[in-house]
Amino acid sequence: MSRLVHVGQVIVDIVMYVPHLPERGGDVLASAGGTEVGGGFNVLTSAVRQGLSSAYGGMHGVGPFGDLARKRLAQERIDVLQPLLSTMDTGVTVALVDAEGERTFATTFGAEGQLRPDDLRRIRLFADDFVYVSGYGLALPVNGPAVSSWLSTVDSGVTVVLDPGPLAAEIPDDVLKPVLDRADWISCNEREATLLTGSDDPVEAAQSLRRRNAMVRIGADGCVIATADGVATVPGFPARVVDTNGAGDAHAGAFIAALAAGLSPLAAARRANAAAAISVTRRGPATGPTIDEVTTLLRD
Repeated sequence: MSRLVHVGQVIVDIVMYVPHLPERGGDVLASAGGTEVGGGFNVLTSAVRQGLSSAYGGMHGVGPFGDLARKRLAQERIDVLQPLLSTMDTGVTVALVDAEGERTFATTFGAEGQLRPDDLRRIRLFADDFVYVSGYGLALPVNGPAVSSWLSTVDSGVTVVLDPGPLAAEIPDDVLKPVLDRADWISCNEREATLLTGSDDPVEAAQSLRRRNAMVRIGADGCVIATADGVATVPGFPARVVDTNGAGDAHAGAFIAALAAGLSPLAAARRANAAAAISVTRRGPATGPTIDEVTTLLRD
């Protein structure tokens, strides 16, 4: 039975909803706010809600943020594969979500930034597993070299999915290249595809990444899928945007779950587009819908 194993970072999001970003040195009143678990948790919950068993292979710390992360992972029935790191707490992201639903982040890493080779060797993988690698982790001085080296030991039957993330340009070449060489799928948005390829056209960027399979999200327009069979745009679904925080993660988790269920890449992309369309109508980072909600939207 397939499983998603995430070796990135589960962190805590402090989210504030603001009318606009403050000017430098200024202030702005938030209409609402809250503390949620995010980062890799968003992808994991999306996959679980689409029927795919999932496990967190990253680190987690001691303290209130680590406690909250473990509580939410347990609530979503996501396995935790690493022991608690007793020297520091889990890290935090401050997320500002403006009136148009766009989000801006500032992040400080904690225990999840201390994933080392011995930790990765604890993870037992099976031939039909999916391993999810985050560019956030690859940009970190401890996680990056450890994950990059570990992937060379991962059996070829395991599907590796790389999400380069917004820090793609900051990943050292000697870390990124082995990951790109091993990746079976690259999952990214338009900006990240441009950082990897130099092309600001998502179709051209997907074609450039075609040596692997690639999925480039293009917001409300859906996504571009590039495989050995060719390049195709899969249309999105109309939605009233409330919060885009975590929408890309919801898309990625749903896409992987659909692939694991045996769907073709194009059919999986359509399900992922539906999941993302539902996600943006809800506040919060981990807003991936259930499999029944996606199925209902696809029928309508």
